[in-house]
Amino acid sequence: MAATNSRTAPDTADVIRTQHRAEDLALRLPPLLVAAERVAATVSQGVHGRRRVGTGETFWQFRRYMEGDSAQSIDWRQSAKNRHVFVRETEWEAAQTVWLWRDGSPSMDWRSHKSLPTKRERADLLLLAAAVLLVRGGERTAILGSGIAPSAARSITPRLALHLAGKAGAPDGDGLPTPEPLPRHAQVVLIGDLLSPIEETRRVVSALAGRGLRGHLVQVLDPAEETLPFEGRVEFKGLEGEEELLVPRVEGIRAAYLERLAAQKAGLSDLARATGWSYTLHLTDKPAQTALLALWGALAMEAV
Repeated sequence: MAATNSRTAPDTADVIRTQHRAEDLALRLPPLLVAAERVAATVSQGVHGRRRVGTGETFWQFRRYMEGDSAQSIDWRQSAKNRHVFVRETEWEAAQTVWLWRDGSPSMDWRSHKSLPTKRERADLLLLAAAVLLVRGGERTAILGSGIAPSAARSITPRLALHLAGKAGAPDGDGLPTPEPLPRHAQVVLIGDLLSPIEETRRVVSALAGRGLRGHLVQVLDPAEETLPFEGRVEFKGLEGEEELLVPRVEGIRAAYLERLAAQKAGLSDLARATGWSYTLHLTDKPAQTALLALWGALAMEAV
């Protein structure tokens, strides 16, 4: 007698309905999240995560027994299956909350060429890619001021993506985060062009560091802001209420501009060093992976 398959073949209508639901879900998934997942996947292939052996309840791995290991750590069931004695290691429970923030001020919507992302687009991508990596590492994460509770569940990243997508094209806030009561010993990642006066940035960072928060500054600039490559007569339009400025000959102010920008970057670097934070500079004509790798390296160092 020929064998028969006891499972009923799916109804064609059910298959079509499932396909339509999947397509609807894909359409609702912000393209930003897709891009962030791609960037995070590239970075995660080349770095080690934040997981390491230590006290905790989550199983990590079996390894061969070594001199000095306690008898309580021996896993007798696993050892009985092998010729050697094995110990059971648990994962170090370093899960904490990492609060992410990106500058939503109008200046972030600028780019020097249509082939480049705006500073806001790059900051959003870096923020969400960092969230993807953090969640994969078992860390709780949230966006400052979003009203979304911190979570380590994978469902948090679509919620963060939707939050950012909902603010696309709608500048919000100024160049620095609004103070919030955050738990001690958490971490904060501030992403923006960080062109606010150094003293204003110092007040915000010092207030956060004074509450025991460790942090990371990621300065995102357009390459034209780095070099001021314009020539001749140029009119600069203020994006945040500043008056328009007509410069008859840009070459004449380039040296002074570059000196002032260098002082701004040096001020941010000194501030980060004084508070035990990290500082990373990223230009929008460079791959997002470079900035994410530097940020992830700084986050990983805090876990050691």
